[in-house]
Amino acid sequence: MSDYNYFKFSNRVVVAPMVIVLFIWTIYWIEIQFHVNLNTHGVYPRRFSGLQGILFSPFIHGSLEHLYNNTIPIAVLTASLFYFYKRVALKVLIWGVLVSGLITWVIGRPSYHIGISGIIYVLASFIFFKGVFTKYYRLIALSLFVVFIYGSLIWYIFPIEKGISWEGHLAGFITGLLLAVLIKTQLPTAKKYNWEREDYNEDEDPFLKHFDEDGNFIETIDDVPDIENDTIEIRYHYKKRDSNNAPD
Repeated sequence: MSDYNYFKFSNRVVVAPMVIVLFIWTIYWIEIQFHVNLNTHGVYPRRFSGLQGILFSPFIHGSLEHLYNNTIPIAVLTASLFYFYKRVALKVLIWGVLVSGLITWVIGRPSYHIGISGIIYVLASFIFFKGVFTKYYRLIALSLFVVFIYGSLIWYIFPIEKGISWEGHLAGFITGLLLAVLIKTQLPTAKKYNWEREDYNEDEDPFLKHFDEDGNFIETIDDVPDIENDTIEIRYHYKKRDSNNAPD
């Protein structure tokens, strides 16, 4: 598959992040509008009823600040996922939600874990490690972009701040790494020039044959013009005088 077809823009690059952002904001609006608290539908570790949070917790947020801080990262990373890894994007999201939620349920503190930040860590981790593993220059550039923009997120997989589910972040980071290893994706075929091929013969190159091993120009007989044998032909072009336009 060529670069053009692989990186061809799709409406899903815009639609997918818009749907996710609209959904999490709608859920928060419902909580405010109808004075309900959905936090109890989050992941509660090692409690059977807490398993429901694996599906529901990514869409529940505790405050407007919590929701706002997650909106831009999830939109940017989801758009990147669907543009650069569109063939496996939906698979990454589904497995990311399930696996990261399950890991959080296993290792988390006895409290309700909510928010889509765990999925943010899944996407950041997947995009970074997948780009490194593929060794494809555009995907590596994307990995470096993720590190540059969201590299500071790595600190929040440790218990450095109260009130933040570092277990959910750690679970998302681990899940992204696992998915980068396990999920296979078709890579674009980089264009190769003739000189990049293994069977390339430098002696047949019409340009390189004019140079020796030291890079010095070789003047061949064909390059020197044969002045003695060349016939020089001179042609004169003229225009007949028009009698009608002749001066008086």
